[in-house]
Amino acid sequence: MQIIYSTSTSPAFNLAAEEFLFTNRQDDLLFLYVNESSVIIGSNQVIRNEVNLEFCKENNIQIVRRISGGGAVYHDLGNINFCFISNNKANQSTLSADFLLPVVNVLKVLNIPVEIGKRKDLWLPDGFKISGTASHISNNRVLHHGTLLFETNLDHLNKSLQSHDKDLSLKGTASVPSKVKNIRDYFLEKNQDLNRNDFKQNLIKQIEIYYNAQIQNLSYSTEIQFLVDSKYSKVDWNFKK
Repeated sequence: MQIIYSTSTSPAFNLAAEEFLFTNRQDDLLFLYVNESSVIIGSNQVIRNEVNLEFCKENNIQIVRRISGGGAVYHDLGNINFCFISNNKANQSTLSADFLLPVVNVLKVLNIPVEIGKRKDLWLPDGFKISGTASHISNNRVLHHGTLLFETNLDHLNKSLQSHDKDLSLKGTASVPSKVKNIRDYFLEKNQDLNRNDFKQNLIKQIEIYYNAQIQNLSYSTEIQFLVDSKYSKVDWNFKK
């Protein structure tokens, strides 16, 4: 397993990087990144039915469509995002939630006792979700990615994902709302605290230990930038529904 970290916080760049790594590599990868304020919408979703476009515009929240299915999610600098990419294994179902086991093990080492939910998401013992995931499968390659809410602006999360202009005649995948909580709030309730940078560094350290591998920064790629310019920054991709 090669672990790659993006130093960019551009959602268009990081989603382009995911697609590039998925399409152009044949090894097993774990890609980690943090995005600026953005709504990341599923490939088959209708934006006007999922997103409060006016609120996003007023608060400089970008909207970017990803290649995987599933529901819309909110990202900001308080999120840490993970993406597992590998070849499809003959003895393993692509529908399995087993890809989350490394994340579960690492979080438990950090004293965050999460459990895997029915929708391949991660839940705290008190019934709050801290991570949702989505998947994409093509040409014998499998991509599973998800978020970890550490210190996300939950007010922006809730308001940006509440559409007031739905047109139900437009067909697309609907998001499934859940009660969410920041990991930092979970610590604070236990009279503990951990800042955002320390959490990220501790998480990366434990991932390196788990895989016995050193993290590498994502190298700049003209191919990734081409995907940004030709797809992920384009209105006809992001607002195609």
